[in-house]
Amino acid sequence: MNKQTSRAALTTGQAVTLVGGGALDDRDLETAMALAPVLAAADSGAGALLARGHMPEAVFGDFDSIAESDAARIPPGRLFRIEEQDSTDFHKALSRIEAPLVLAVGFLGARVDHQLAVLNTLVQVNRPPCLLLGPHEVIFHLPPAFALDMVAGETVSLFPLLPVAGRSEGLEWPIDGLAFAPGGQIGTSNRALGPVRIEMEGPGMIALLPRRHVAGVIAALTLPGDGA
Repeated sequence: MNKQTSRAALTTGQAVTLVGGGALDDRDLETAMALAPVLAAADSGAGALLARGHMPEAVFGDFDSIAESDAARIPPGRLFRIEEQDSTDFHKALSRIEAPLVLAVGFLGARVDHQLAVLNTLVQVNRPPCLLLGPHEVIFHLPPAFALDMVAGETVSLFPLLPVAGRSEGLEWPIDGLAFAPGGQIGTSNRALGPVRIEMEGPGMIALLPRRHVAGVIAALTLPGDGA
């Protein structure tokens, strides 16, 4: 087992599916693996993979929740134990993966405090870009410029975790001139008029889009020079 480790403990040229210890739907995992074939886990997420017959390439965390029997099945060189308690297992994992993109499953739908911590990490760790796959939405930190072909009437929700402003094209209620902030102006339940383009003046805005756009969002987040 590896003890405290630096960044880039897992380096790959392919997208990574990162599995957490929260609610995990088999459909979510299958969807993620088809788009991001390299498997990694945050702590007890390794058990969810092993139970489904998959061996993770790397497991990150403080290992306070992974079962000893599961850890014993994983080659020691793939176990990265980070003992500090100042960050979550999701943060520990995401900050030590070097890949074009991380598609995270098993981090939504369980404890709300865990979900809030995951969203906070999306703002803190900008590389690699990360997309959370939920039952109805895909959730990600908006890069400086983002564009996606959408259908009129589809929901586009924006939620700030930092004070931030931006501009938009293709939204029923444009965001131009609005000062977004936690505890202040938010942008949930907006609607697309068609293709959408959003430019942000800084970090801090979380986007929630319909799940069917997962492949399109991945393509948008991994465009060269996206500046995320």
